[in-house]
Amino acid sequence: MADSGIVRVLFVCLGNICRSPTAHGVFDAQVRAGNLQHRIVTDSCGTGDWHVGNPPDSRAMAAAAQLGYDLSELRARQVRAQDFEQFDYILAMDEQNLADLQRLQPEDFAGHLGLFLEFSDNTDATEVPDPYYTGADGFIEVLKLVESAGAGLLRAISNAD
Repeated sequence: MADSGIVRVLFVCLGNICRSPTAHGVFDAQVRAGNLQHRIVTDSCGTGDWHVGNPPDSRAMAAAAQLGYDLSELRARQVRAQDFEQFDYILAMDEQNLADLQRLQPEDFAGHLGLFLEFSDNTDATEVPDPYYTGADGFIEVLKLVESAGAGLLRAISNAD
């Protein structure tokens, strides 16, 4: 699967322009803040192909920038079969995307496939809501949820050592 000593994390939503790039950018910042960039590699993708090659939604980038996160270098891509060979954690933003990933999951996948919010201690929510059809508050809510889940994921990865 992953190179020895490197943990690879993939965040997945529907189009890879709102939730998963937000999770990707926030978790990257958390990894850098913990000086773990040599041990943890992140990426994001979508189950759909509508936005492949596009940057994150401008509202997601604006909300992220308000909290000090830069998503501008990220570009949307679609999930692919080899992701199950390359990533240790594949984390869906909601139940529908998790179901789509489970259909693609090979029998020999040895990593963790689940919902990202499983790692959050600060919410009873199980899904990161799609902010695409909401206002700015929806994007801020996503940021708060992924900050909490990212912190929990970092603890889980650290405790697995």
